[in-house]
Amino acid sequence: MAKVLFLTTSHSYNDDRIFYHQAKALRDNGYEVKICSLYADYIGAVDGIEIESYAILEESIEKKMKTFREVCDNFNPLVIICSEPLAVVAVKEFVNKNKISCIYDVTEWYPSMSMLQHYSFPTKIFQAVKFFLIQLYAGFLSSHFIFGETTKKFPLAYLFGYKKQIIIPYYPDSLYIKESIKQFNPDVITLCYTGQISKDKGIGNFFNAVDKVRQKLPELHIKILIIGSTVDESDELYFSSLLKEYSFDDIESRKSTTFERFTEAFAEADLCFDLREINFENNHSLPIKLFYFMGAGKPVMYSNLKGIRKHMGKLSFGNLVDPRNAEDISELIVNYIRNPDLYHSHALNARKEFNEKYNWNSIKNAFVDFVKKSIDQ
Repeated sequence: MAKVLFLTTSHSYNDDRIFYHQAKALRDNGYEVKICSLYADYIGAVDGIEIESYAILEESIEKKMKTFREVCDNFNPLVIICSEPLAVVAVKEFVNKNKISCIYDVTEWYPSMSMLQHYSFPTKIFQAVKFFLIQLYAGFLSSHFIFGETTKKFPLAYLFGYKKQIIIPYYPDSLYIKESIKQFNPDVITLCYTGQISKDKGIGNFFNAVDKVRQKLPELHIKILIIGSTVDESDELYFSSLLKEYSFDDIESRKSTTFERFTEAFAEADLCFDLREINFENNHSLPIKLFYFMGAGKPVMYSNLKGIRKHMGKLSFGNLVDPRNAEDISELIVNYIRNPDLYHSHALNARKEFNEKYNWNSIKNAFVDFVKKSIDQ
């Protein structure tokens, strides 16, 4: 039985992409699969997948690399799938010695804005260059690439175009999707925001648009559902100031739920929103939540991101908008209220496109085959 090892620094061992989709797909095809994460402590097996995870994300680089090397030596995989550059660099000697493949699964910008936010200028410039060079080095060491989206191919796919590569988007397995198409009530509307609560992710843009709807339709009962939490103290202060400023009558805030129950958490929502700021990093991203909203049958309002346009074109189940144009966004919401048939059409389109194109089963075999060929080379 061929052994496949996943290595990740910043993702949890039960990450939705790594554990619930990639690892389970390989397990179902007869591979022995192990995940090593540096995010949280856990040793054992879950659903037939071996887990060796340590909470050492804040430890030294040397300790992290040593941990990855020891896991490789003990497990002796035939292929390693890495989610970050550090993992690729850590296992280079093992890969070369055993002549196995090292697949770099590129799903995040490196360096990301969050990695640089605590550095002051000009140190930030130096760190950005350093991290970028590490990314290039990881690309040089890797034998294969998996890209989560087309817009994340730069620069590795172009500098190392001779290496085998494939695009495996963030489509969810229908096993984890609960369809919840709503019978639209034009007198009451539930508007939903999910994920990290911060200015960058668009909570202020969301509240501003909702406030515009409230002004235009004062008789409308607007329910606001927020699923997520703040990360930094600055985000908490920002969120608190927004709540005080807008003083919405019917607002419910819930903590993030488990991955398996994510779509259940927003089942009562009529419209789902992601009005993140359009900076370079956000603009070149393809948000994972979009496909979960689709699967549940929810029309959406999303920032007009290049990552979405390139991958999907114009949406048939919602709108791509300027996140700061509250006036236009509010008009689109009002249009749904005045045209329930349009709302129902978009809800059906979301579910239809998920079933036909944007689900894990449509790409699962391509992923498994890519890993198989990397072992057989």
